[in-house]
Amino acid sequence: MRARNLGHVFGDGTVALERIDLDVEQGDFVALLGPSGCGKSTLLRLISGLESVSRGTLTVACGEPAPKSGIRARIGFVFQDAHLLPWRTVLENVVLPLELGGIPPAEAEQRALACISDVELSEAARRYPDELSGGMRMRVSIARALATDPALLLLDEPFAALDELTRQRLDERLRDLWRRRKMTVLFVTHSLSEALFLAERAIVMSRRPGRFVLDHRVALPFEREGAMRTDVAFARETALLYEALERHGSPDPLRS
Repeated sequence: MRARNLGHVFGDGTVALERIDLDVEQGDFVALLGPSGCGKSTLLRLISGLESVSRGTLTVACGEPAPKSGIRARIGFVFQDAHLLPWRTVLENVVLPLELGGIPPAEAEQRALACISDVELSEAARRYPDELSGGMRMRVSIARALATDPALLLLDEPFAALDELTRQRLDERLRDLWRRRKMTVLFVTHSLSEALFLAERAIVMSRRPGRFVLDHRVALPFEREGAMRTDVAFARETALLYEALERHGSPDPLRS
C-alpha cells in the first residue's frame, strides 16, 4: 500500500486528513493511534474504497484473488460493532460474503467452519448472535472478515467496548491469526498497550486535520505474551507513544 500527499475533505468542507504519506509492506501489522476525530477511521475507509480520495494518490495492491474464491476483493473490514444479522446463525453470518461471491454452498460452509475454528468458536457455529457474549460476537465478525481470505485486514477499534481481560485475550488471538495467515493488518485503537502488544509498527496522528507525527517501529520481541505488558521495555515504548500523543493530540483522556 502506498499513499502520497493523501488528503480528504468532507462534503461540508471539513478537512479530515492532510499530507499523509504511507508505505505498508505485505505482511506488516500497523496500529494507528490518535485523538478522537483525527481521521483514523477515515483513512481506513479510504483504503477500503468506502470513501473516495479528495487529494493525492492512494494505491492498494492486494495481490491475486484467493485460489478458487471467485472473489476479487482481498480486503477485510472489521468495525467497532460486530454488525451480525440476528436472524442468521454464526455459521450463516460467516458464510454470507462467500454466498455473495458466488461460492458453491458446500465449499462456502467448509471455509466458513475453518474460519470459525480459527477464532475458537466451533462449538457456537449453530447459535444466534443474541446467544453470544460481546467478545464472541466480535470473534464472529473477525471470522466473517477472514472468510474471503483477505490479503489486507482493516480493523476499526473492534474491541473498544469490551472489558479489559476479554480485550487482552482477543488481542492475543488476533496476533496469532496474523502470524499464521501472514496477512497485512491495519488496526485503529485508542489503547497504547493494545497497539504495542499487537503491532510491529505504531503510527501516531495529530488532531484534525490528521497528519502523521510519529511512525515508530515497535522495539519489542516478535514472540509476545500477556505478561510482557509489565516489562520495562513495554513501559519505555508506551512512554514514547504517550509523549507523541501528548504533544500533538487533544486534551481528551487517553486510555493506556
